[in-house]
Amino acid sequence: MNTIATLFAVAALALAVSSPADAKGCLKGAVVGGVAGHYAGRHGVLGAAAGCLYGRHHAKEQERQQRTPEQDPKRSPQTGM
Repeated sequence: MNTIATLFAVAALALAVSSPADAKGCLKGAVVGGVAGHYAGRHGVLGAAAGCLYGRHHAKEQERQQRTPEQDPKRSPQTGM
């Protein structure tokens, strides 16, 4: 029961501190990481924090891959890259 309360506290803190764009992927990652950390040695908070960071990273990567070349100047065919 304590782990569930900790997960909700971490999720609430993540939503309060970051902007909506930054929180994308954080909640799902925090829940999964918190559960995994809890079962891997009672490190639920550490797992939730790591899961949040990974979730944000994964969401940003997916967003970058979904952009078209016109929206992403780094990958535009006009630059020759």
